[in-house]
Amino acid sequence: MLDSMGFVIFLVAVALVFDFINGFHDSANSISTVVSTRVLSPKYAVLWAAFFNFAAVFFVGTSVAYTVGKGIIHLDSVDNLLILSALCGAIIWNLTTWYYGLPSSSSHALIGGLIGAGIAKAGTNTLVWSGIVKTSIFIIVSPAIGMVLGFGFMVLSLNLNRYSNMARSDKLYRKLQLVSAAVYSLGHGMNDAQKTMGIIAMALFSKGLLGDTFHIPLWVVIACYTVISMGTMFGGWRIVKTMGTKITKLQPIGGFSAETAAACSIIGASIAGIPVSTTHTITGAIVGVGATHRLNAVRWGVAGNIVWAWVLTIPIAALISALIYRALKYFIG
Repeated sequence: MLDSMGFVIFLVAVALVFDFINGFHDSANSISTVVSTRVLSPKYAVLWAAFFNFAAVFFVGTSVAYTVGKGIIHLDSVDNLLILSALCGAIIWNLTTWYYGLPSSSSHALIGGLIGAGIAKAGTNTLVWSGIVKTSIFIIVSPAIGMVLGFGFMVLSLNLNRYSNMARSDKLYRKLQLVSAAVYSLGHGMNDAQKTMGIIAMALFSKGLLGDTFHIPLWVVIACYTVISMGTMFGGWRIVKTMGTKITKLQPIGGFSAETAAACSIIGASIAGIPVSTTHTITGAIVGVGATHRLNAVRWGVAGNIVWAWVLTIPIAALISALIYRALKYFIG
């Protein structure tokens, strides 16, 4: 059964379920700032974000997908059971953190799932350490860059508007925030949709369906961008509240600065082929914006809980996927 074409189709379907949950879970990243500043209602915010999630298909290649597909575990260790276990581990962690309103990383949940299932099957020798180290470094670097850029953009915006009155400034940045939210959603689509592309291509390549050369078929690209956009439209409202109101209080000028900072970081990483966490980046940017007022404007207790979720994502997703792999291996034999 595990070697049948039907099971490969099933794996593609499960991967697209993960892609949908990724969009659903990370919807807060794209819309929390624009909703909390009341520039858009939640209904229109998710439609705006979903449209630009899909539009990213026209702006970037598939370098992140190659990193996920070839740069975490060696392809000669991949089989259907490993991919299924990795996806299930990532999905379980995503839904758990969504339930508790924690903005964890779907990207790192997937990478943790691959690591756990890979080790369960073939030990640590199957891991591609260069790709894992690069991804792990950006667990720290991406929120740090987001925070520095968020602080910088906020300071710049405040200085540019120091002679403007509050009403005129607010009106301007409400319009600009529509642009920054759109660009951020482009970045989110660019990076996150590609991770599922890498998984699907991995499944197809392992069964010889891509020939001798690993590549990302066009239908996989279109399918992943479409499904993640659909997930975004449904929105993970529990996380929207955490991101938009619990870390710091945002005004349109702050929302614009945070989104612009995060978008610059994510788009840069996508071009470089680095699978970063859009969640980490936008959270860091929001903290940076809040810190421009005063340090106690940031609710550091909430930020600390979020950081713990980041730290635990890869090891817990890895543990879950490893247990699933062992269980499936035992029952299926």
